[in-house]
Amino acid sequence: MQILEVLKKRAIAIGGRIVLPEAYDKRILKAASELSAKSIAKVVLLGEEIKILADAKTMNLDLTACDIINPRHSPDLEAFAAILYEKRQEKGLNRKDALATMQNPLYYGAMMVKQGQAKGMVAGAANTTADVLRAALHVVGVMPNLQTVSSTFIMVSPLEADPTYLFADCAVVPNPTAEQLADIASSTAQTRRLILEDEPYVALLSFSTKGSAEHELVEKVQSAKNILDSRRVDFAYDGELQLDAAIVKKIAHRKAPDSNVAGRANTLIFPDLQSGNIGYKLVQHLGGYEAIGPILQGLAAPICDLSRGCSTEDIVNTVILVLLMSKNKNIGG
Repeated sequence: MQILEVLKKRAIAIGGRIVLPEAYDKRILKAASELSAKSIAKVVLLGEEIKILADAKTMNLDLTACDIINPRHSPDLEAFAAILYEKRQEKGLNRKDALATMQNPLYYGAMMVKQGQAKGMVAGAANTTADVLRAALHVVGVMPNLQTVSSTFIMVSPLEADPTYLFADCAVVPNPTAEQLADIASSTAQTRRLILEDEPYVALLSFSTKGSAEHELVEKVQSAKNILDSRRVDFAYDGELQLDAAIVKKIAHRKAPDSNVAGRANTLIFPDLQSGNIGYKLVQHLGGYEAIGPILQGLAAPICDLSRGCSTEDIVNTVILVLLMSKNKNIGG
């Protein structure tokens, strides 16, 4: 799709190292070869070099431009373990367990990102979302001033004239509190600026528009809006808004005439995971939209999760997104 080509060009301009810790997965090796051949990223593969190169030879892949690191024998292993111990000792982690944990490629890769040795990490082809999130949270933690890790999908219309939307949260937080909804809104606005490079107009969605219904579920969304008010965030937002009021100008004029977001929203915050997950799949399968993601957001450094059913193309596209998310962060690689 045209938008992916635009994003790829931006990612190539940023460049840098990206860690792929699941180097024994054939899809990862294919993606590493493609990323190197197209000069999108400098790929770091984690694992035993002999096995990785043997697999690559069998698949007729060229990995000569990739760095291969075995965490078990890395000269950084003990230093990385010491950092993890200092961070997690209050949670009961001892030095021996920190050393063992850091030999796990997910943790080692996350620590490379934390220490500025890479701009980001992409994993999840061979590990569960829970495993990827756990490593990310234990090592890099959550972004300052936020307490919530969430996800967003970029929803691209089959018609180029239509707007591109961000939907959140559709994959991580099942039943967010008002505080978490405010965090999700802030994270998604930042994600839009980083990746799409345009201004977010954030709608906090509900089955009510500006008090048209009274219910505790509506009150949660209203509270999230009040929290954003108190934070004095630097993006346009409003709520609570029904979906039609959020994106259809004629309806917005009737239901929320004084709103600075109604009728022009491009970033949709769903009140819970059920509605978000159902919503993006409806738009994807009935509306013909391309769903790019999920993109993890709210972490202190760019780490993204993959579906275990992902394709090589999915991995390449996710690396592109991670590079774009790294551009305004003080991250090495």
